[in-house]
Amino acid sequence: MFFFSWVWAKFYDKFMEDAEKKCLREWRAALLQNVSGVVLEIGCGTGLNLEYYSPNLQNLILLEPDVHMRKQLNEKIISKNHPNVEVLDGSAESIPLMDASCDVVVSTLVLCSVEDQKKALSEIYRVLRPEGKLIFLEHVAANNNVKRLKWQNRLEPFWKIITCGCHLTRQTDTAMLEAGFVFEGIERQSIRGVPPIVRPSIKGVAVKGKK
Repeated sequence: MFFFSWVWAKFYDKFMEDAEKKCLREWRAALLQNVSGVVLEIGCGTGLNLEYYSPNLQNLILLEPDVHMRKQLNEKIISKNHPNVEVLDGSAESIPLMDASCDVVVSTLVLCSVEDQKKALSEIYRVLRPEGKLIFLEHVAANNNVKRLKWQNRLEPFWKIITCGCHLTRQTDTAMLEAGFVFEGIERQSIRGVPPIVRPSIKGVAVKGKK
């Protein structure tokens, strides 16, 4: 697993390069342009979102459990000279922050890979202030394409190994609602520039509701 983790971190940016050019850069910029206050990004990986955050944020907390990803993340922080950034070693299932301490939580292509999605969403809900926002961009199960969904189910066991735990068939939108979030806006689009089994996606904003 250590070897796959090292390889995945080393080549992740290259693997995502085509998708970033074709759609993800535009999507990231639109999602993050208005975030403010205390912002937590979970599973921030190599830091592909860094350039889209305002330098005027009160505090930007970057949570990443993988040592290889964090190495590249720290290099990007130094190169971009981004102020008010704190990097934490930790998982989304056990966020090392106090209750109601964040205005915004950002999750981009992360909830597919957390070991316990229900626990991760519970933790996100916990650290958000009342009416705090979860900004999300996640690939999900191809519910509107039976053939593609079958291929997702077939390939998921192998895919999880080579991508360090990434699931292809998660119903992340449903899981958000079950965790107590209310969608302020949600869009379903196809991520261009990636294999077909990873293209179905959701993006938008979910607000912490009252359980």
